[in-house]
Amino acid sequence: MTVKPEEILRDDFAPWVLELGLVVEEVAEDGTVVLRLPWSDRLAREGGALSGQALMAAADTAVVIAVSVAKGGFVPMTTVQLSTSFQRPVMGRDVLVGVHLSKLGRTLAFAEIDMTVGGTTVAHASAVYAILE
Repeated sequence: MTVKPEEILRDDFAPWVLELGLVVEEVAEDGTVVLRLPWSDRLAREGGALSGQALMAAADTAVVIAVSVAKGGFVPMTTVQLSTSFQRPVMGRDVLVGVHLSKLGRTLAFAEIDMTVGGTTVAHASAVYAILE
């Protein structure tokens, strides 16, 4: 695989996204990607649960990496729609963010994102991206 997701993460995202500490866990050439969102007290909201904003940013980032891998490299794109259902609070645990590209076209990409802790879904998202190349 010539695409290096770690380089895409480092080179093509804003510094605040990098502060999430995302780690690439798995990558397949079809665009299937798994990132790890490490637990951080900085990402917790009042009450101690991981914030939804952090989960959504991780999901958004993971889709960009998945599309880039499937396209053979980073391409300009923008989020058209990102819909997230939060199912369980996350307290003190890392979250795995798994992306499956359900359709990758010339101008649009569709993705399903499953966010899990210990094999249990804590949030699920679906996304549509416009590919701008």
